[in-house]
Amino acid sequence: MQPTILLVDDEEEILEFLTRILKSKYTILTATNGKEALEILESTPVQLVVSDVMMPEIDGFALCKAIKSDIGHAHIPIVLLTAKNTIQSKVEGLEIGADAYIEKPFSREHLLAQISSLINNRNMIKEYFASSPLVHIRSIAHTKTDERFLEMLNDTIYQNIEDEDLDVNKLAKIMNMSRVSLYRKIKSISDLTPVELINITRLKRAAELLATGEYRIYEIAAMVGFSSQSNFSRYFLKQFGMTPTNYMLSKQEPVKKG
Repeated sequence: MQPTILLVDDEEEILEFLTRILKSKYTILTATNGKEALEILESTPVQLVVSDVMMPEIDGFALCKAIKSDIGHAHIPIVLLTAKNTIQSKVEGLEIGADAYIEKPFSREHLLAQISSLINNRNMIKEYFASSPLVHIRSIAHTKTDERFLEMLNDTIYQNIEDEDLDVNKLAKIMNMSRVSLYRKIKSISDLTPVELINITRLKRAAELLATGEYRIYEIAAMVGFSSQSNFSRYFLKQFGMTPTNYMLSKQEPVKKG
């Protein structure tokens, strides 16, 4: 599936131009002001926002601030486009959380490269988190709002990790969120479903316990909520590319000779 980009500008010609140069690689949504953009974000998952700064009702700065302070949208990269070329305006944009700031008139190549870089970097970080046993979930956070959410999510899973039936419904209830909101947030920030994230969190906790060398594998399987050692070992191998036994051995101090 192509990443979805939301374009926000009060000039139809700019929206048409941006759509034309981006539609071959991305799914495009458009809004003519910040208010309309926020309404779209409430109903549609978006991977990146490109917004003009000077707009009626809610301008680009206010839109950026609203997105980055909302727990449901804070992970979304934002590229601000502006005719203002003062240092003060650039600093203001970056201080409120913009991920990139591009002056008008801009080159097509520069914009395409900036968008591609932001999306690819996000994807690489997500993949590294999922495939690395001891990398904490906070590594995929790009804002303080995201970091707080992920810490709360991780703590909630840890507190209920022995529950084999922990799923998105239970998780949403514990976190006082709707099932749809929690699902959408987890999926957009990590590219994982809640069930996948719960399982990866179980496996990462298991990796921590394996590294201590203090428990047997069947004990760890039960401690992190797997119904059997065989299921646990199969999932661990699939996720991290090695068996629990080999992982545990890799973390033991080598015996010094002589």
